[in-house]
Amino acid sequence: MKGKIIKGIGGFYYVWCEDNGVYECQARGIFRKEGIKPLPGDNVEIQVLDGENFLGSIEKILPRTGELIRPAVANVDQAVVIFALKNPAPHLNLLDRFLLMMERQGIDTVVCFSKRDLVSGEEEKALTDIYETCAGRVIPFSNKDLSGLDRIRQCLYGKTSVLAGPSGVGKSSLLNRIFPEAESETGDVSRKIGRGRHTTRHSELFYIGNRTFLVDTPGFSSLQVPDMPKEELCRHMREFIPWEGMCRYQPCSHIHEPGCKIKEKLEAGELCQSRYDSYVQMYGELAENERRKRGRSKR
Repeated sequence: MKGKIIKGIGGFYYVWCEDNGVYECQARGIFRKEGIKPLPGDNVEIQVLDGENFLGSIEKILPRTGELIRPAVANVDQAVVIFALKNPAPHLNLLDRFLLMMERQGIDTVVCFSKRDLVSGEEEKALTDIYETCAGRVIPFSNKDLSGLDRIRQCLYGKTSVLAGPSGVGKSSLLNRIFPEAESETGDVSRKIGRGRHTTRHSELFYIGNRTFLVDTPGFSSLQVPDMPKEELCRHMREFIPWEGMCRYQPCSHIHEPGCKIKEKLEAGELCQSRYDSYVQMYGELAENERRKRGRSKR
């Protein structure tokens, strides 16, 4: 029987099989020997060991179309990150870090700005214009007047999407609005694995109909910059790419050097100051990490 892993915890994997329910499975020992770890999102073949109690064994992991490192999920189509336009004010540096993580892992990101009913049209446009240059899509919405919800529903339809964002931005309200059945789905799965539905500690998929899966993730208030050479960072800033290689000095950090095309565009108002500030801060963190590594290697 074929299915999809919706959660893995404590050596047990919960496999959703369409029209047959959720099976509690263990993976064959051969996966450990081959260094393969089953992940939520994996499409698998299972052997049913006890149909009455929904117990089985994972026999085969089907080829992955992609793998997300954080959170650890396979076969993800996109990331949907939710930030509020107001109450709380958007932490743009945190959003930029999330975009960097997804960009580096090759995952398209949809940025959803909630609580649009609390800001003016000008305020909304100022922020959406910034992120339309560096994200796959930007959708402002309101759980109060329901505007924008159809666009979000359409972008989720038929895909496996990672939902993420800090606390207090309306993620749970959004899910209850666009997929009322999600509450019963989460309840059924939570009872199966024996925990409360609002205590997400691990990556977990919920099937909400029409081949649509949502990966619930814990809220985050900080994100570390992914470990990489500092010179690589600029390649993940989409708005920098049109001017790549045009600086006077190569390579250029786009911070201190004269004749820098990026700083020129920034001064001309063609690049966003807050995005550039995030870049400078993240570049500094990567440079500090490299200094620490050199210091440890000399000991």
